[in-house]
Amino acid sequence: MRLSMLLAVLLTSFYAASSQAAPPNILFIYSDDHASHAMSCYGSKINQTPNLDRIAADGMRFNNCFCTNSICGPSRAVVLTGKHSHKNGFMDNNSKFDGSQVTLPKLLKQAGYQTAMIGKWHLVSDPTGFDHWEILPGQGAYYNPPMIRNGKRVKYEGYTTEIITDRALEWLKEDRDASKPFLLMYQHKSPHREWQPSPETMANYKDVTIPEPATLFDDYTGRGRAAHEQDMTIAKTMTRLDLKFEPPKNMSPEQLDLWNQTYAKENAEFEASDLTAEQVVKWRYQRYMKDYLRCVDSMDTNIGRVLDYLKDSGLEENTIVIYSSDQGFYLGDHGWFDKRFMYEPSLRQPLLVKWPRVVKAGSTNDHLVSNLDFAETMLDAAGVEIPDEMQGRSMVPLLKGDSPSDWRKSHYYHYYEYPAVHSVHRHRGVRSERYKLIHFYQIDEWEFYDLEKDPDELTSVYKDPTYAEEIQRHHQLLDDLTKQYDVPKDITPLGDKDILFEK
Repeated sequence: MRLSMLLAVLLTSFYAASSQAAPPNILFIYSDDHASHAMSCYGSKINQTPNLDRIAADGMRFNNCFCTNSICGPSRAVVLTGKHSHKNGFMDNNSKFDGSQVTLPKLLKQAGYQTAMIGKWHLVSDPTGFDHWEILPGQGAYYNPPMIRNGKRVKYEGYTTEIITDRALEWLKEDRDASKPFLLMYQHKSPHREWQPSPETMANYKDVTIPEPATLFDDYTGRGRAAHEQDMTIAKTMTRLDLKFEPPKNMSPEQLDLWNQTYAKENAEFEASDLTAEQVVKWRYQRYMKDYLRCVDSMDTNIGRVLDYLKDSGLEENTIVIYSSDQGFYLGDHGWFDKRFMYEPSLRQPLLVKWPRVVKAGSTNDHLVSNLDFAETMLDAAGVEIPDEMQGRSMVPLLKGDSPSDWRKSHYYHYYEYPAVHSVHRHRGVRSERYKLIHFYQIDEWEFYDLEKDPDELTSVYKDPTYAEEIQRHHQLLDDLTKQYDVPKDITPLGDKDILFEK
């Protein structure tokens, strides 16, 4: 047994026996674009995620976790700062994170934690507040990725999900100071576009037909311009690279050979076929979903490697394990892939939390929570004071099984990135326990949904007089949240002229 591992086991045993518990270690596992409806612990009908299910079985599954801005970089900035996009300055993927501001890792480091960030960063500026960091530049590559390790560029060979896990395990086993509690932010690229699976998972689902969502051929008749004018459909938007008619450019000869064995025959058969437009969408959906789920399979397996290490090393009993994704994703829902809209598949995030001796195993929670609450929760769990500038709220009472009477009943959302890829109009809105109000303010269109009667959000009832009272109440909720979070009326994240969301 390595000296560091032996010391960790001895320290864990000592603290467990002492009257004053040690501050908990925190393992924060983050993925990119992993929809909760592709997780078996959330009832997935299309795949199994046995290792993520382990976290749910030993901890708490949150059923109503929502992101504040459904896009990669902004969601990560919210996690670090506990502040909405307009407050932390990272409003869209064209932004650059201001690393000088107060962040979760800085506060934990000041409190005696050792901090590490390994994997996908996607915030342009170098990480701050970490004792150790090793990140993918930009979006990163699925194969043979370059990484930046504490400011120096290094190159690895292999599959990125495995490499990120190898780096995380190396830090835990060899580089970590076992005398300190730790925060490890272990963050995957997977299953982000272009959904390039590992060699071990390329054959998964080969002879399986993935069930189609009921809304795969949605025609958006019940919604306004925004749903019609987007550019994120399986039918029209996917590229040849997305659909594996072109291989990744950075593959080795051996990896490329395996790719050809997996895809070339199917591609040739498809291109020689005479399919209707509907059949083409069905074929593309199967290709997309199988690759997406293959990426998830690899990620789940590698997360299992880290969970196994925590158990085998004796760290498990004093380590909080958190799993989430930067947002949800459209898995053919409404005929789409990607995210951005405030509709449920992309608004909703998975959130699993395991905290031995604190969280009841196998418990669930239906309160409205958010990535805005992640930093506050980790600080509170570590016994660190939460700064007043943070805008979320600690979920520790919920994790302990309490139900605070003043917990939020509504959630504020704001998406800024337009004009941009996928052409989703800027919008903001409020989601309550049953209803949702959305304002696409550039085109000044409102939508309102009764999620109990219309869970797929197929028909806006904004002009239905039956809902007049609820619509008025949600307008007031939106105004109240705008004031609570100090949202400016002039929004200019892409450098164009001021856009006033309130007319």
